[in-house]
Amino acid sequence: MSKKERGIALVTGASSGIGLVTAKALLRDGYRVFGTSRKPMADTADGITMLVCDVIDDQSVQSVVDEVLKRTGRIDLLVNNAGIGLLGGAEESTTAQAKAVFDVNVFGTMRMTNAVLPVMRRQRSGRIINLSSILGLIPAPFNALYAATKHAIEGYSESLDHEVRTQGIRVVLVEPGVTRTSFEENITRPDRPLAVYDAVRADAEKLMREIVSKGDAPEVVAATVVKAANTPSPKRRYTAGKAAGQVRFIRRFLPESFVDKSLRKFNKLPD
Repeated sequence: MSKKERGIALVTGASSGIGLVTAKALLRDGYRVFGTSRKPMADTADGITMLVCDVIDDQSVQSVVDEVLKRTGRIDLLVNNAGIGLLGGAEESTTAQAKAVFDVNVFGTMRMTNAVLPVMRRQRSGRIINLSSILGLIPAPFNALYAATKHAIEGYSESLDHEVRTQGIRVVLVEPGVTRTSFEENITRPDRPLAVYDAVRADAEKLMREIVSKGDAPEVVAATVVKAANTPSPKRRYTAGKAAGQVRFIRRFLPESFVDKSLRKFNKLPD
């Protein structure tokens, strides 16, 4: 397809932040874009069609895919962006809360993917881009459950890509660094906070606010998604932003002891 007519894109979690900016970037690049949100939203002024979808609900997921097919007959690109964060010590969350985070970040991605794969298989073409994170590559004190979901997405996406590549479908990871979005928007607090973590958790939240304020603009991530969507022979993963690239290099090539010390220093934790 030409640049002016790339195909049909479906972006989850497109009501704000990275999802909205990515949807707009794909629209400018020539895609007809459908975005999803959990609550009804008007279509954007520049032409993104907004549909209701809750990625933790099987029927909701299938309904949104069916609606896109009803209107267009195909889906060429799925961007799995919907996600939530959780800031707190790992033991401060019940297993029920942990399951809720995984239900959105991991199983939500799987639901959406499973719903579009038959469509793309019939087309003999399609691309799925899963939003991971640099926290899918490194440990993340006081973000253990969120990091665990992103590590899961890494393994799932790479494995799935090998399974569907002969069917004309590619699965690609985009790994943003820290991005300037609303800190409060998708952050959940632990449901059983422990006093032993109060002070260090507060420090972790303060540090998070500081680094988010200095992070990459969402447009950096959006540009990376567009690149990953359009490259004829994509790489398995793309880091988004200079910091993310540096983290990936450090993780891959430097000694584990160095990574460990650097991580503790960055997070202002004692040796």
